[in-house]
Amino acid sequence: MSDADLAAHLAEVAGRILVDVRDSGIFSPKALGKAGDQTANQFLCHALREVRGEDGLLSEEEKDNADRLAKSRVWIVDPVDGTREYGEARADWAVHVGMAIDGEAVVGAVALPGLDGGTVLRSDQPREVPPAPEKLRMVVSRTRPAAEAVAVAQALDAELVPMGSAGAKAMAVILGQADIYLHSGGQYEWDSMAPAAVALAHGLHCSRIDGSPLVYNQSDVYLPDLLICRKEHAASILSLIAEQAAA
Repeated sequence: MSDADLAAHLAEVAGRILVDVRDSGIFSPKALGKAGDQTANQFLCHALREVRGEDGLLSEEEKDNADRLAKSRVWIVDPVDGTREYGEARADWAVHVGMAIDGEAVVGAVALPGLDGGTVLRSDQPREVPPAPEKLRMVVSRTRPAAEAVAVAQALDAELVPMGSAGAKAMAVILGQADIYLHSGGQYEWDSMAPAAVALAHGLHCSRIDGSPLVYNQSDVYLPDLLICRKEHAASILSLIAEQAAA
């Protein structure tokens, strides 16, 4: 099985497991998030150690192992991206399974199990990204939109689209539900690695908000900001971000 097939398969199966855990009716919404995180994490990490034991591994729900820093190939997973949304039985949560090679987001799969029938977007099977409408749409946090994103949206006269997980927001650009995902409120490598790999494979622009590249498998896994958008919009958005920072 190729790395891309493995990523997609694991993301899809973990998504089904999470739906089953949620549908069991055993857990309260608050307890459901923890139960889902732990169950999906156990499956993903056991599977990756079984079939890709020579690779490094970084998961939000596992104690970090510094041995990964010496590896060229490192799997980076987020068992439930959008734990709150998962616990509330919303659709905007995701499962991230990806692999960074020499720090670059190369292989990725993002499962969206909350959508009808479930959807998995893959780095090896790019779809055609729908054209942007005349009025651009920017996905932002549904609970705490970043000030920089709101300011840039106002400058572009873009519509704000509140949404849950980082993976759901990034995939919204690919699916034609949004045009810009600008985040500056703090994230970690597992929040953006798989979505960035998928977005890059679909021809989208992915970077830090200062335009520098996203680099993974670092000793400090804090990676607080990113921009995902169509390439034709990137220069103007980065310019507006720089203007906001200088103001």
